Amino acid sequence: MSETYKNCQSCGMPLSKNPGGTEANGSKSTMYCSHCYQNGKFTLPDITLPQMQERVKKMMKEEMHIPGFLSFFFTRNIPKLKRWVG
Repeated sequence: MSETYKNCQSCGMPLSKNPGGTEANGSKSTMYCSHCYQNGKFTLPDITLPQMQERVKKMMKEEMHIPGFLSFFFTRNIPKLKRWVG
């Protein structure tokens, strides 16, 4: 039985705010959002951890209108997510 996560284990997005990524067999991923994971593969397989943090900060600022200092707060835990821990 797979674990259920509240946040995407790649970017940290709340999975309640996203339909979720998909596995290779078409089932819904319980670990990753649709921005990060589709058809059993990462959408940006070569992205680095610092690049992911910058991408999330940019999305928060441009799409969600969250100030920069708060986006830092929300992205500081990305290095602890499953994708980056190993």
